[in-house]
Amino acid sequence: MKRLLPSALGIAAALLCASAMAQSDTLAKIKESGVVNIGGRDSQIPFSYKPAGGGDPVGFTNDICLKIVDAIKARLGLSKLEVRYTILTSTNRIPLLTNGSVDLDCATTTNTVQRQQQVAFAPSHFVTNITAAVKKNSGINSFADLNGKKVSTVAGSTGVQLLRGYRKTGNIEVEDLPAKDTADGFLMLASDRTVAYILDDVQLAGLIATSPSPGDYKILSQESLRQEPYGIMYRKNDEAFKELVDKTVTDIMKSGAINELYAKWFMRPIPPSNANLNFPMTEPVKEIYRNPNNKGV
Repeated sequence: MKRLLPSALGIAAALLCASAMAQSDTLAKIKESGVVNIGGRDSQIPFSYKPAGGGDPVGFTNDICLKIVDAIKARLGLSKLEVRYTILTSTNRIPLLTNGSVDLDCATTTNTVQRQQQVAFAPSHFVTNITAAVKKNSGINSFADLNGKKVSTVAGSTGVQLLRGYRKTGNIEVEDLPAKDTADGFLMLASDRTVAYILDDVQLAGLIATSPSPGDYKILSQESLRQEPYGIMYRKNDEAFKELVDKTVTDIMKSGAINELYAKWFMRPIPPSNANLNFPMTEPVKEIYRNPNNKGV
């Protein structure tokens, strides 16, 4: 028994060492494994979603992350680098990032000051407006019209906290039904379990455009709970990885390459239904491309 103790302690120390490396040296972890782990989503059109028939996620944020993968491959001098995807949710994305399961969160995570205490963010690649989608025949034209009604939100999203704050100051009372993901939240609206869906305007536009009856819905574009920047998440306290990720994203914006990526996903037909979101760049989006930053809200 005594002879086994040093061996057990040695194994434990090795595991702790590996865990520490995952936390503090992402490039070393990737070089040793030959794998970069990307956290994606299955329904966040057009940022990160699974195409018809399954397969790896595609989308605007995913394309940016694949540019980061190219930069990692060049920095490490690798002839090939495998990309593995893990489908994340709003509730598990930070734990799976911080424990080393994924290296980059490539979807629609809002960069908040609170989240910056746990993770780091690349320069923001999008700015959205938190509002609501409703059915055109609902008679709802403002947040005030939601008083006494049921609305859907995504569990763990910033929309939940913003709605709670609005209820305190807006003199309305609503029943919040949390959804497990963005598609589930829209299904609640489509099936009339709720009368409104609180989410980012661009995600609402994507869900509506790819729904069976896009003409049935409208976005309360004049209403806003808050503007929010999206950022690609990665682990904190890893300066080498931070420098590579931030430089890659900044170069995409400063070089103008971001304009073609934006047009591809927001101004042209996209899979799976070849719907066109027809969502031109807003002034806040143009500003973050002119002056890249990772400021949180």
